[in-house]
Amino acid sequence: MTTYAPETFPRAWLPEGVELKTWERIEPWYKKLLAMPVDTPERLEEWLTAAGELNAAVGQEGTSRYVAMTCQTDDPAREAAYLEFVREIEPKLKPYLNQVRNRFLDAPGRAGLPADRYRVFARSQENRRALYREANIPRETRLAELEQQYQKAIGAMTVEFQGQERTLVQLSPFLESTDRDVRRQAWTLAAGRRLADRDLLDGLFDEMRALRLEIAREAGFDDYVAYAYRNRERFDYGPEQARQFHDAIEKAVVPLASAIHRERKERLGVDSLRPWDLATDPLGRPPLKPFEDVDRLAEGCEAIFREVAPELGAQFAFMRERGLLDLANRKGKAPGGYQTTYEADRLPFIFMNAVGVDGDVRTLLHEGGHAFHTLAARGEPLAAYRESPLEFCEVASMTMELFGTGAKDPFYDAADSGRSHRKLLEEIVTILPWIATVDAFQHWIYDNPGHSRDDRRAAWRDLVARFGGDVDWSGLEDARDHSWHKQLHIFLYPFYYIEYGVAQLGALQIWKRSLTDRAGAVASYREALSIGGARPLPQLFEAAGARFAFDRETIAPLMDAVGEELSRLAP
Repeated sequence: MTTYAPETFPRAWLPEGVELKTWERIEPWYKKLLAMPVDTPERLEEWLTAAGELNAAVGQEGTSRYVAMTCQTDDPAREAAYLEFVREIEPKLKPYLNQVRNRFLDAPGRAGLPADRYRVFARSQENRRALYREANIPRETRLAELEQQYQKAIGAMTVEFQGQERTLVQLSPFLESTDRDVRRQAWTLAAGRRLADRDLLDGLFDEMRALRLEIAREAGFDDYVAYAYRNRERFDYGPEQARQFHDAIEKAVVPLASAIHRERKERLGVDSLRPWDLATDPLGRPPLKPFEDVDRLAEGCEAIFREVAPELGAQFAFMRERGLLDLANRKGKAPGGYQTTYEADRLPFIFMNAVGVDGDVRTLLHEGGHAFHTLAARGEPLAAYRESPLEFCEVASMTMELFGTGAKDPFYDAADSGRSHRKLLEEIVTILPWIATVDAFQHWIYDNPGHSRDDRRAAWRDLVARFGGDVDWSGLEDARDHSWHKQLHIFLYPFYYIEYGVAQLGALQIWKRSLTDRAGAVASYREALSIGGARPLPQLFEAAGARFAFDRETIAPLMDAVGEELSRLAP
């Protein structure tokens, strides 16, 4: 069996084991860094190595505290340690990071660097300098505090169901029940629990929105949309392409999503498709139950990774051995799932909330794709290039979900494996309109900065009608109009959501190729991951064998391929 022994990267400048837990320990190192000579290309490259080591070490301290806090949001010590970093270290760090950025941009030795090698890096640094305002640091600190409050509020939400206190995530399996009344009760309880905190969540968002508008104006922008696109370094597309994406989804994807909804309604034998009817098996079969405990989840996904490529399975086995996974849901754990990187160690960490449903397998395959991306690029000398644009990061993860459907299934027999495969494809079709809904909503929010909460609910309602397919919300209007509250990206990562849609188009193109050339598709995928962020976004897509485009001409053939695959699979 293939094993993985990660390469080590000894530091060239920052001493191993140096402690950087307080600002008093961190600041002297930045002063030393800024005093280093950068008058020749050789010295500048040595300086870039030193800067990368220091930034990675400090970044890892913050990441470690964030991971600890999200793993147990109700632990006061973890919360205090994370907030200490946010309040006491990050505000003092940002001016130094700006000086480091300026040191590179203004360095006499920069003119002698290879232009092609540093073009993407320099573009990003110039953009960061243009956006930086010291006056925004207190606003950014307050935003981080509000974001933590949102996560804490969501993580604390529980309900009594069938005699037990359960988190909202732990209600998910009941939405797959074949008993419609059980599904309705579980869905209604979750929706009602979120509605109970609607004023709190709206209040948090209102303050976040106001701060973001102030940040944009301070940086010299008339509106937050333009600032957000620059802040997210969207150099290769803009709001016009986003609108093109929305229109293409409406015309090329919503019809297929609506057809899936109509077929589901007919198979369920119901008069109308309600929100609690979307996850259950339409033929009344018991919910897919891929595993009983997270160890079995990890074992099964490792087997899938090994079949895609033996080296990937070995890398995942290494992560398991090193404790780089936290998979099980529990009370007090932050919602959602993520993969983050311990930058100094150049190692990934996966966080999720598994409860034993089919979607948990997809989540771990997804986050595993991110982890393999981190490991593929960890040998890149320039620290900034060990990360890729978010649109391509998600290609790494979404493609791995699709690759998983082509591997021998360790969780199910042939019939249930087909059900799981079909479910994934249907979810891709239905998630694309949701992505368009969330992205269009964020554009509306910041295109209309003076809106009221009633205006916001009306805008969301209109978008649900545009993209929501054939779901009946009658009698549930309040829950529908506040359903955006569950989308953490709107609160925590403004304008970070269309990336999933753009990436899904890339992943579907790679998957489509894999249907006839699996080995070639996997090889191109892995080669593209190894590039990291050293090339512009369109070139990363090209390296993976995909086209970077938002138009109907790109999306429609992919929906045709998905439709053909769905027609091949048994219901």
